[in-house]
This record gives sequence, structure tokens and C-alpha cells, in this order.
Amino acid sequence: MTNITRRRLVQTGATGVLGAVAAPSIARAQAKRWRMVTSWPKRLPGPGMSAERVAERIKSSSGGRLDISVHAAGEVVPAFEVLDAVGGNVAEMGHTAAFYWQGKMPAAAFFTTVPFGLTPGEHVAWVDAGGGQALWDELYAPFGVKPFMGGNTGVCMGGWFRHEVKSRSDLGGMKIRSLGLGGEVYRRLGATPQTTPPAEIVTSLQSGVIDAVEFVGPGTDIALGLYRVAPFYYYPGFNKPNGTGECIVSLNAWNALDAELKSIVAHACAVEANFALAEMERLNTEALAALTGQHRVQLRAFPQDLIAAARSISGDVLGDLAGRSPAARKVHDSYVAFRERAGAWSRISIKAVLEARES
Repeated sequence: MTNITRRRLVQTGATGVLGAVAAPSIARAQAKRWRMVTSWPKRLPGPGMSAERVAERIKSSSGGRLDISVHAAGEVVPAFEVLDAVGGNVAEMGHTAAFYWQGKMPAAAFFTTVPFGLTPGEHVAWVDAGGGQALWDELYAPFGVKPFMGGNTGVCMGGWFRHEVKSRSDLGGMKIRSLGLGGEVYRRLGATPQTTPPAEIVTSLQSGVIDAVEFVGPGTDIALGLYRVAPFYYYPGFNKPNGTGECIVSLNAWNALDAELKSIVAHACAVEANFALAEMERLNTEALAALTGQHRVQLRAFPQDLIAAARSISGDVLGDLAGRSPAARKVHDSYVAFRERAGAWSRISIKAVLEARES
């Protein structure tokens, strides 16, 4: 082998080694780094974990091209400022719940849940196949964000109460942590709804700032330790029959993504919306058994006079909301029409099957 050939091999080999070393550095330099702000305590079972899994899936599916750090409520912004933070480009992404924004856009509540509204399966059908997503995009665009379903806590419970509720009249003057349209129903039932952030619920119960709280379901509620303060756990969750968690992406950040990364983000959210429902069914099943067995929580059904009054009031609340803006009317009409159509099928499918199974 000539000296010239040897020199060429050495030079080529060196270039190859340098290239191999440089390639990951170049890839890292090109990687997009986003922040996700959330409304949840760190890694809270249910919504907190949904946020973590969405970020992990995006990083994995993109081969590290999009790396997202997840921040609990209060680390960057408070729980109820996620929409403003993402729309204002403080963070590129958020994980939260749409009904937190009904003060800014009344129709937002429909995309989390409404009293006596769609069940989880029905809600997904409305958003994905019944025109709901287009309405959601249209509603959020003026706030500079694009929304996705990014989790779901499923059917929720009625709530935790420090004292037994024997009739509708027992709600009079009661301070209850309840957000969204369910909070307005409780207000018209005589209670005083409070917008307590999730991380402050237990201390508020302990101090007497609130007398009761509706949050999610057993699988999430048990992690907050609510059973230590309020021994009565009520159902049905007429105020929150569904629990969609939303991922919102800054429109500026979204529009800067290439087609592949947009597809990856959308897919990661969709996968989590599906997986979270399955995960919460398992967690709720296990947690309810622990709460009623090990922790001796007293499970109670709401009195029928309370349910009947709440159902009537709920119709008034939705009607009032629809009159607040053309956008609210548009979303309301789509949602209510879908609920009527879906209900006809649910009565002879899910409801009938459950009744047959129990009998």
C-alpha cells in the first residue's frame, strides 16, 4: 500500500469518525425544545400523567426532534393561566381542561363536560366524528391556540362532602369547589361554588374554606387524600359525566412545525385520549375498592329531589349560556343535537346492557 493510499484512508476514516460524532450534535442542535405548562400537580394520576405521556410520545415518535419539558401548576404559571401562557407564547404547549376558560369564552365548557351531558364515548364521537373538533378550533383560534383531546378521566363522581346530604335543602349556603357549568348548577341549587386550584383543595377542606369538592373520580381523588377530610363520597356525577383533558398548542409554534411533526403531535394526543380512558377505568375500579374498604369511605347516592332539581336547572343553565354569544349558540346547538341523537342509541345499548347485566 502506498503512502498516498494510507494517507487517504486515514483522512477518510477520520472524516467518518468526525461525521459520526458530529451527527448527533447536529441533530440535537436542530431539535425543537418546547415547554408544556399544566393545570395539575406533578404527575397527578389521571390528567397529570396524561400530560407526561403526551410529551414522552412526541419525543419518542419524533426521534427527539421535538423535546417537551412538562411543568406542574405553579412552576411556570398558575393552574388557571395556562391558556393565556400558551396563547401568549410563554409556553408552546399546555395540558388543562376547557371549562376553566368559560369566563373568556362561554362555550369552552362544552369541550370538557356539561351537567347531564355526553358520556365519554358520546363526547369522543361528537368531537371526532360529529363536527365538534372544527367548532373547537374555531372557538380557540382568537386566543392563539389549537386544541386537541389529550386525555380523559371518564365519568366523574358527584363529590366529597364533609357532612351528609339528605335533601336539596342541605346544599343551602354550602361552599363547594365546583368549576364549569356544574358550578353554576350548584349555585342555583343554593350552594356557593368555589374555583379552588387542584393543589389547594385538601388544605381548603381542612381549613373550612370549602365544605365539599367535586374533582374527578376515585382513581385521581384518592391521590389527593380527599377521603381524609371529607368522609361522604357522592354519586352520580351529574355535574361532570365526562372528563376530557385538553392539550393546547400555540398557533405560532404549531405553524412553525413541518407536516411530519404536526402529525406526530396530533397522533400523540389522540393516543392519550384513548389510553387515558382505559387507564382511568382500571384506576377507578381499584381506588373505589380501596376507598370503601381500607379507608371506610361512606358511598352515598344523591337524594332524588336534588337530582331532579339539578336536571331542570341544568337545562336553564345551558339555555342561558347559548344566549351569550353567536359562538356559544353554535357550539350549544351542535352539542345538544348530538346528545339527543346519541341518547336514543345509548338507551338501547349501554344502558340496556348494564341493566340486563345487573338483573
